[in-house]
Amino acid sequence: MKYPPLLVALTMPLFPHFVHAVESVTILDPVIVTASRSSEPESQSLAAVTVIERADIERQQARSVPDVLRGIPGISLSQNGGDGQLTTLFLRGTNSDHTLILIDGVRVGSATAGLTPLENVPLAQVERIEVVRGPRSSLYGSEAIGGVIQIFTKKGGGALTPRFSLGAGTLGSSTVAAGVSGGGERGWFDVGANLERSTGIDACSGRPEPFAGCGVIEPDHDGYRNLGVNLRAGYAFSDAVKFDTHLLRSDNHADYDGSSFAGNVARAEQQTAGASATLKPLELWTLTLTAGQSWDHLRALTTATAPKTVVSAFDTTRDTLALQNDLALTPTQKLSLGVDYLNDQIASSTNYHVTSRDNLGIFSAYQGQFGATELKLSARQDDNQQFGQHATGSAAVGYRFANELQLTLAYGTAFKAPSFNNLYYPNYGNPALNPEQAGSWELGVTGKLPLGEAAAGRWDVRLYQTEIDDLITFDPRTWSAANINRARIRGVEATAAARLGEWDVTTNLTLMNPEDRSVGSNQGKVLARRPEQTAQLALDRQFNRWSVGTTLFIAGRRFDDPANAVRLGSYTLVDLRTEYALSAAWRLQLRLENALNEHYETSAFYHQPARAAYLTLRYAL
Repeated sequence: MKYPPLLVALTMPLFPHFVHAVESVTILDPVIVTASRSSEPESQSLAAVTVIERADIERQQARSVPDVLRGIPGISLSQNGGDGQLTTLFLRGTNSDHTLILIDGVRVGSATAGLTPLENVPLAQVERIEVVRGPRSSLYGSEAIGGVIQIFTKKGGGALTPRFSLGAGTLGSSTVAAGVSGGGERGWFDVGANLERSTGIDACSGRPEPFAGCGVIEPDHDGYRNLGVNLRAGYAFSDAVKFDTHLLRSDNHADYDGSSFAGNVARAEQQTAGASATLKPLELWTLTLTAGQSWDHLRALTTATAPKTVVSAFDTTRDTLALQNDLALTPTQKLSLGVDYLNDQIASSTNYHVTSRDNLGIFSAYQGQFGATELKLSARQDDNQQFGQHATGSAAVGYRFANELQLTLAYGTAFKAPSFNNLYYPNYGNPALNPEQAGSWELGVTGKLPLGEAAAGRWDVRLYQTEIDDLITFDPRTWSAANINRARIRGVEATAAARLGEWDVTTNLTLMNPEDRSVGSNQGKVLARRPEQTAQLALDRQFNRWSVGTTLFIAGRRFDDPANAVRLGSYTLVDLRTEYALSAAWRLQLRLENALNEHYETSAFYHQPARAAYLTLRYAL
């Protein structure tokens, strides 16, 4: 079998029109760091990885990080309204707190809720995103059951380069961003800022009795504002000594439908800062020391009083320190040894019995290539102040045939430490909780599309099964959190990407069975808010100064509750985009979002934006 029938069904209708290109196309192999905690070409990674570059973000004319992540295989999103509203992400069907989020290598997110507000990350300051699907606790520790998403901010380097963008659109949307980068051959720096505003949509039409959704009816526009700043600088003193420092900050204001008790205005601040030093004491030895700190500060206010009153406050400060040694044992074998330290501290208007904890992790990773066979092993031991010792490991082996078809088999274990809410939230927390545990198998096949020398393309198919034990949920018998749930998730992800003539074509399909395996009435039900099918097809083409593109995204039905009593229907989204190059530096972009004006929900009673148009003027040398 030269290529999977599934991918043929997705892409074959496109082939006859475009395989007439007259010159060969070279697709560059991105270098990734997240899958193995060290640099490697994407084609040599045995993990399922998706890389989004800045050029991809601007070509798609994406407006937020969730907008970028929506169509990636294995990812499903649930949004409580429009811009700036709470967005939860499910990677390969695992829970929303089972994905580790990193910004420039620094662990981010709320230690109380266990979530990262991706809706508040300023996309204008993002250079690149790497999504690794599958367990990675053996390298990163807690949270990486479904995988890891790492966001890289703009770095700079080279000649002094200014940039600027100005946009406006439906729902009172406006954006302005500016920055400058440079640094020459050995240095790099970037300074950028952005401001985004929107009057928003009515986020929710809740049901007060019986309670559902937001529980209230407030037919108003829930606006959003995001102010982002990025500062980054570094210098390579020599090939053996490099230093880098970075800071990303966002201040956010979002209205939502709430009450005088729960509030209806959210003010959030997120900040990530860090520094790293890379040394090469020997040609075969690279030593990397990194330190970072992330803040997640949230205030909920009510407009029922004048002036506004703070009804709740939750602050998280996460300090991280890591030391990693990369040893080139031979030209085809590499060993990594490292240690991680994490300290979480919280401050809140809610009284928590414990407000800080630390975690020490020791890890090792081996990468070896033996002819056509690749082997990757990793192991980690974590010592957490709350739950004690926990060990994880993973192994992957790949074999590349003469026709460049590669077969991969992998197994990994992972865990998630209970959040502060799980452990100590009043009238809910349970200090005796154990970590959630998971084991995952994966079988992958990847290769080149049979398009001949005149075109280029690759396909990838992954089959996986993840079993999760000791899932934390509310136990009505004790009125507290307990490790009583189980889940089994089976899925297949198929992707294809090609340059066919003048067209860039990407497509993917995810089929998933996220099954609740807990004892009780919900056994055999579909896990809440995970669609069982998603698919995406994107087409882009350049016409001299003009470029055009479209994205088709399809999501199957999902259920809003564990009992599968509330069904959310399937939906289809079509986005259209075009761009005109006014000059070598100036570009005018137009995007029509949800062109078919589809009405849909990803969370019951919470609305999603209707058809909307956005116009953007960009300047970049």
